[in-house]
Amino acid sequence: MSVRLRLVSALAGLSLLLPLGANAQDRVVPPSAEALRMSYAPIVKRVVPAVVTVSAAKTVSNRNPLMEDPFFRRFFGQQFGPREQTQQSLGSGVLVDPSGLIVTNNHVIDGADQVKISLADKREFAVDVVLKDPRADLAVLRVKGDGKERFPVIDFGNSDDLQVGDVVLAVGNPFGVGQTVTHGIVSAVARTQVGISDYQFFIQTDAAINPGNSGGALVDMAGRLVGINTAIFSRSGGSQGVGFAIPATMVRLVVSSARSGGSAVKRPWLGAKLQALTPELSQAFNLQRPSGVVITSVIDKGPAARAGLKAGDIIVSVGGQAVDDPNAFDYRFTTHELGGKAELGVVRGGKESKVAVALETAPELPRDEIVIEARSPFTGAKVANLSPALADELRLDSSTEGVVVVDVADGTLAQQFGFQRGDILLGVNGAKITKTADLQKAAQASARVWRVTIQRGGQQISAVFGG
Repeated sequence: MSVRLRLVSALAGLSLLLPLGANAQDRVVPPSAEALRMSYAPIVKRVVPAVVTVSAAKTVSNRNPLMEDPFFRRFFGQQFGPREQTQQSLGSGVLVDPSGLIVTNNHVIDGADQVKISLADKREFAVDVVLKDPRADLAVLRVKGDGKERFPVIDFGNSDDLQVGDVVLAVGNPFGVGQTVTHGIVSAVARTQVGISDYQFFIQTDAAINPGNSGGALVDMAGRLVGINTAIFSRSGGSQGVGFAIPATMVRLVVSSARSGGSAVKRPWLGAKLQALTPELSQAFNLQRPSGVVITSVIDKGPAARAGLKAGDIIVSVGGQAVDDPNAFDYRFTTHELGGKAELGVVRGGKESKVAVALETAPELPRDEIVIEARSPFTGAKVANLSPALADELRLDSSTEGVVVVDVADGTLAQQFGFQRGDILLGVNGAKITKTADLQKAAQASARVWRVTIQRGGQQISAVFGG
């Protein structure tokens, strides 16, 4: 069971006897008992000031269910009316720019009305949310003020240099007890079947990580940021030695977007649908092992099509880095900077070749987002016209067209009728739905019975609802 955390951690990929600044390949086993007594204190002293506690507050309204009854609403409206209360949550963040730029997990601050940070020296600062990237579960904050204050930072390292067995440190505020340091090793460097965010590619460590650590730093022995902690695998809710961090390569991309003034992260788009290479498929393609991804379809005029890629091609590497499954491909491809080209290793007909694919974003069309307000099964649903860019964002087939649900408000009829983010609305009471205006018109019709056709998870579903 994957458990989402609120964690501040500075995990550090390190070799026990590796001096600061030494070559990453010079890894050695401690030669003596004296060597085992060496201290991590110099690294901790350098890292701790740049790891912060993130406090998020959200105001929620609790409505008494009795207020659904008109009688109680009429006679006891004041007594049983909605009551507001503030929910507090704690996480962590890492200062990555002296001007006060902080990176944390998106789930730490998602939905918050107010966010502030606390430094290791007990100073507190209000912050603005600069950018939220739910797909990578990352968010970037900036300290409010005139920008004259200079803050300690952690420099970025290269997460691709980490190796299984490297020692790591975790610095965080677990359970709100105060800043705490733990250590462990890198248990794996490319975990892709975790189910935490859209981009499934994590550093795994056995350093003790607990609730309150989300958004903290993973640093190497030179005190460089190599990851942001985001979750643990636990049956009890506490640390059981299986923690996951988002690699610094992905973090750097999100921070770079925030520095450039962007409100959203733009990533390269392949323009093709991929499938994992199973043992059965690898035998059919006469491959020695099931490693890589199979192209099942190519979007006309997209980057893949223009590069000459075809259905049946097998992608085995991106930029010289091997890819074992679609999650690994997504990470390797989308962490390239836009512009220029990425070199893919492609197997076709048993022969491997190199193919250069343009790094560009998916085409965007006017989304025309609206919230359905007319009383219908769709009341409270936010819908938009589906474009390749939105399809990529929602992890849908980029060739699909129509109207898609992008959000469903809590407590609304749309939620009660079971509509979900990513549902594609195809038809309502016999009328074809091709744009948001079609759905809005259909929702305004007075009907006792609603016949709805949607596409979910690649399957077409028909349902009948009472008016």
